[in-house]
Amino acid sequence: MTDSHSTAVPGLFAAAKCVVFDFDGPVCDLFAGHAASDVARDLRHWIARNIPSGVSQPQAVDDPLAWLRAAAVEYPGSELVTSMERHLTSLEVTATLSAAQTAGVDELIRRLGAASFRLAIATNNSARAAQGYLVRTGLADFFGDHIHGRATDPLRMKPDPHCVSRALESTGSTPAESLMIGDSASDCEAAAELGVPFLGYARNKRKRCELIAAGASDAGIVSSIVELLPLVDGLGAGFPVE
Repeated sequence: MTDSHSTAVPGLFAAAKCVVFDFDGPVCDLFAGHAASDVARDLRHWIARNIPSGVSQPQAVDDPLAWLRAAAVEYPGSELVTSMERHLTSLEVTATLSAAQTAGVDELIRRLGAASFRLAIATNNSARAAQGYLVRTGLADFFGDHIHGRATDPLRMKPDPHCVSRALESTGSTPAESLMIGDSASDCEAAAELGVPFLGYARNKRKRCELIAAGASDAGIVSSIVELLPLVDGLGAGFPVE
């Protein structure tokens, strides 16, 4: 860690009693074995079969969530969007079977759990997919019922803070005593809207630039979850759940 990281990142953990993880990125590469571009292509085919007038192409054409959001903008509250969301959920559940765990996150979650941090997931992916992955990897018990995926209305996906707010409510945590770990601009923006401190995970320069553009502090961004392990050891078990 750089000198700025050596003070900023430990400070984020020292003030926290609850850690809220985004799922795809900080916890795993959901589409490691089932490319996101292939899932997006599947959704485009689904749209062609089920929405005769189509959907306006989003800027991020290889992002399945961008297609779902585009459909929700054009057909808000419709059964078409509900059906599309169910179809995407099935694709995400399949993707979890070949998802690659983010290096170091297994140990980070275990150490945070041992130090009595409250843990939660707040993701734009399906809660069913996140739950299935965590069960398969032996991490579900650390999160309990605090796994919050996209709402019935896809327009409430991050950067809308809905799922992050649900995570705080379910763990009984205030924004000031919480910390969100995310890898996207939408994670940073959702946390900021609620006043939740944010720790960025940027596996490459592009991700780091996106996080900084969204308001994240460069000193509060790490390039590997492994960097966080010594910090948690240093905190010990001084934060009991109230």
